[in-house]
Amino acid sequence: MLQHCLRTLVRLVSTRGAQMPADKARCRLCVKLVGGGTVLYQFSLFGFGSSRKPDVESADSWMAEPITNLQYLKENKHDMKCRMEAMIMRIQAEFCHALEKEEQEEGGKKFIVDKWEREQGGGGITCVLQDGTVFEKAGVNISVVSGLLPPSAVQQMRASPGLLPSGVWKFVRSTHELCSKTGVSSVIHPKNPHIPTVHFNYRYFEVEGSDGEKQWWFGGGTDLTPNYLEEEDVTHFHRALKKACDCHDKTLYPKYKKWCDDYFFVQHRNERRGVGGIFFDDLDEPSQDKCFDFVTSCAESVVPSYVPLVQKHKKETYSYKERQWQLLRRGRYVEFNLIYDRGTKFGLYTPGARFESILMSLPLYARWEYMHAPAPGSKEARLQEVLRNPREWI
Repeated sequence: MLQHCLRTLVRLVSTRGAQMPADKARCRLCVKLVGGGTVLYQFSLFGFGSSRKPDVESADSWMAEPITNLQYLKENKHDMKCRMEAMIMRIQAEFCHALEKEEQEEGGKKFIVDKWEREQGGGGITCVLQDGTVFEKAGVNISVVSGLLPPSAVQQMRASPGLLPSGVWKFVRSTHELCSKTGVSSVIHPKNPHIPTVHFNYRYFEVEGSDGEKQWWFGGGTDLTPNYLEEEDVTHFHRALKKACDCHDKTLYPKYKKWCDDYFFVQHRNERRGVGGIFFDDLDEPSQDKCFDFVTSCAESVVPSYVPLVQKHKKETYSYKERQWQLLRRGRYVEFNLIYDRGTKFGLYTPGARFESILMSLPLYARWEYMHAPAPGSKEARLQEVLRNPREWI
C-alpha cells in the first residue's frame, strides 16, 4: 500500500510541477510512518497554493467583466482584495455553468447576467435563473463594495463585534467605518421537492478605522436544506465539505459543522433551517494566505457537493402534497433570512444597497399555513425531527 501511495504522490508532484515554472515548483513532502499502529503512512503537500493557477487567468470563462478593471486585477494579483475578486468570479462562473448544464438538458433556461454599480463604491454581478425547468429560482451573486458604513451595518460585519479594537469601535459608533467587502453568495430553489435547496456564501472584509489601523477577515459557509430527508444525500454533502476542510486542518469540519447548526437556528420555530453544513466567521489566522486557500477549497466544494443531488432527483415525480410541503418549508427559509441572517441585515443596512440582489435568496413561491403540523410518523415529520435535533452525518 505504501509503495502504491508513494508512486501516486510522485505522479501528483510531477503533474503539479509541469503546470508551473520551475522556479515556482516548491513542494515539500512529509511522510509519517507509525509502527504497530493503525496509521501506515501520512503525507502532506505544503506550498500547494503556490502551484495553483491564478484565478485571474480564468477570466475568459467569467459571467461578465469584473467589477474591478481586469488589467488592474492582473497587475495586483498578490493583493488579497484582487485575489478574492478573481476567485469569486471563477466560482460564480463554474457554479452557473454547472447548473445551466442540468437545466438545459431538460430544455430549460440560461442565467440572465445583471451587472450593477454602486454609487458609493464598487458594484456586483447578479446571475439569476427564474421559472426554469429544473430550477424555480437560482441566484449566484458577487459583490465588490467599498466605502463608509453606518453603525447598523458595522454591527453585522463580525460574529463578535468586540473583536474590533476599542478605538475603531468608538469611531464607528460615532460616525462611520471605512470598509471593503468582496464576496460570492448563492441560493438555489429547485422546482422538484426532492432536490434540496442549497446556500453558500464566502466573503472577505477589510476595514480601516479613524486611526489608520486596518483589519481583515474571512467568513462563509455552505449548507443544505432538503424538504425530504435522504440520508445518503446528506452524507454525501457533508463528506464533500469535510474533505475540503480536512485538506487544511482536521479539526475544522467538526467545529464549523456545529457552528452551522447553531447559526441556522429559527428560534421561534425551535428548528434548524436545514441539515447544516459548515459555517465560520472572523477567520483571520494563521495567515492571510492560508485563510484564502481554505476559503477557496470550501468554495470549490460546492459543485461536487450539490450538483450530484440535482442529477439524482431532477427527473423524479412528485405529488401535490409534496409540493405543498416544499412551499411550507420555503416559508421557514424566508423567516430565517429576513429575521436572523446577518448577511441579509448587513446588505440591507449598507448605504446604496441593491435590494434586488440582496433579496434574490427568497424563493419565487412560498406558503404559510396556520398551525400546520406534519402527521406523526410521516416523511415530513421525520425531517422535522432532524431539524429539531441535529445529527452527525459522517
